Amino acid sequence: MPGSKEPPRIRQRARTNIDARLDALRLQIAHPDALIWHALLGILTGLATSVVIVGFRLVVEETQALMLPYHGENYEALPLSARLLLPLVGAVIIAIIFWRFSDGIRVLGVARVLERMEYHQGHMRLRGLILQFIGAAVAIVSGHSVGREGPHVYLGASSGSLLGQALELPNNSIRIMVACGTAAGISASFNTPLAGVIFALEVLNLEYSVATFIPIILAAASGDWLFVYFFSAKPLFDVPPSMVASLAHLTPVILLGVAAGSLSAAYTQAVQSIAKAAKVIPFLWRLVLAGVIAGLCGALAPQVMGLGFDSLNQLLSAHMAWEALVVLLIMKLFATSAAIGLGIPGGTIGPALFMGALLGNLTAVITAQFMDISAVPVNFYVLLGMGAMMGASLLAPLAGLIAIVELTHSPGMIMPGMLSIIIASLVSYKGFGKDSLFITMLRANGLDYRVNPLIQELRRRAVGGVMNRRFVHQLASLDRAKAERLVAETPDWIIVNKDDKPTYLMPGFAVASYLSQNPEAESIDLLAIPGERLELSPIHLQATLQEAMETLQATGAQALYVRRPLAPGIEHIYGVLTASRIDTAYQY
Repeated sequence: MPGSKEPPRIRQRARTNIDARLDALRLQIAHPDALIWHALLGILTGLATSVVIVGFRLVVEETQALMLPYHGENYEALPLSARLLLPLVGAVIIAIIFWRFSDGIRVLGVARVLERMEYHQGHMRLRGLILQFIGAAVAIVSGHSVGREGPHVYLGASSGSLLGQALELPNNSIRIMVACGTAAGISASFNTPLAGVIFALEVLNLEYSVATFIPIILAAASGDWLFVYFFSAKPLFDVPPSMVASLAHLTPVILLGVAAGSLSAAYTQAVQSIAKAAKVIPFLWRLVLAGVIAGLCGALAPQVMGLGFDSLNQLLSAHMAWEALVVLLIMKLFATSAAIGLGIPGGTIGPALFMGALLGNLTAVITAQFMDISAVPVNFYVLLGMGAMMGASLLAPLAGLIAIVELTHSPGMIMPGMLSIIIASLVSYKGFGKDSLFITMLRANGLDYRVNPLIQELRRRAVGGVMNRRFVHQLASLDRAKAERLVAETPDWIIVNKDDKPTYLMPGFAVASYLSQNPEAESIDLLAIPGERLELSPIHLQATLQEAMETLQATGAQALYVRRPLAPGIEHIYGVLTASRIDTAYQY
């Protein structure tokens, strides 16, 4: 019946309309200044990130609440045998999951995000998101000395990347969405939206521009909004306001900065050395070894197991014995370096904060020997130690500063925090020559990471925002009437087919010139008439100008045609791109 064919036609028409609107969207956001669309994508990425992270936290915290007595961080209450075996069991589970499902993925967390941004235009895989979610949850629950912030960043970045890939957005937009997910990941880790924004800009080495900054801010704010809905807006650490009471307090602050920089360098070196030494060990056995080390450290010092937020609150509230602080610091440094260096899929930021807190408490204890103990607020030095250790180990000083202010709602920490964090960063980076932990982990796995301003500018622009759309696509042979109609369209360029595929690009005026000089010609061969002909190569609509330049160099072509496959054997051509047009785009 005729009516039976109507629904498929309606569905096809609706699908065509959706495709047309998506195509229009792709071309609009290919421009680096497509602020409104990128702002909306930033909000969407922030909400998607927060949903994933809230789910991750609920899985971890509810599992810990079922396993551990009294509260979800109470590994100290477990018997010795449980503290020995629990990390090993967790490591074996992670090893089995990676052996069966990883498909070669070994590095996760922030280092993996940097690698995907540097070498893969921000494209990330669903497999990696699932591995990070499950692997990090098992690692934290089983008591490994890792943090949740690195996994949060990876989950957020993957959420943005997968969303952009599903919509087939240009790669410059996917890179912005990865940055948005990164900011939302940090924001939803601690209820620190501003630290999330700064972290994304510092760690991902993004240039400051309104078109980049606004989507990231909106992503961090929307991610934090959903976090607050589920976990409340209270600061993570409830401490009284702190500030520098006198100039005498600045001397310990300076010494704390030097100590934090030295400890950060030791942390980075330990991760680097363990990762390098472990290369000769098969990956699965590395994880088992990490479980054995975590079990031994947990048996000797259960405070180093898991995230350690309960111990952090104790460090913020009272002076502890210096002997206990030194032992905990050594154990935390060893347990975390072994876990990260051997490949446990957890984060490095939480452990850095914990070690900084231990160092800050130790500074307060030593300072109290030289002045009235009532004038040495322990939380002041603990917070400074946390910020200094985070800023120096990640080489993200501003993110470390903003984080401690937002974590405590203590603006009085800004000035001493700036002093201690910058000193720590200088000591680690210049004094000991240590790069950030994330770069160190990349290099330990055979990858390099360098920032090139020109490459950054090329990555900001998609081919769809720069290409010339005034073109026609034409077979090589045509009659005079068709040639005159072609000239009437006044195209800038003509794509000429050879052997049923786009092969050459020639200027449109070449045909007009030939027709005027040869009024008797009845047919024209575009491959034979005088005129410039550039060899063509294809480039996907998603590509950035960096990829376009690399394609020109790799293929030896002189121009590109921008296309997107619609179905097997069918593609749509959107425009053409020459090397000179690329040069003009980034130079002016």
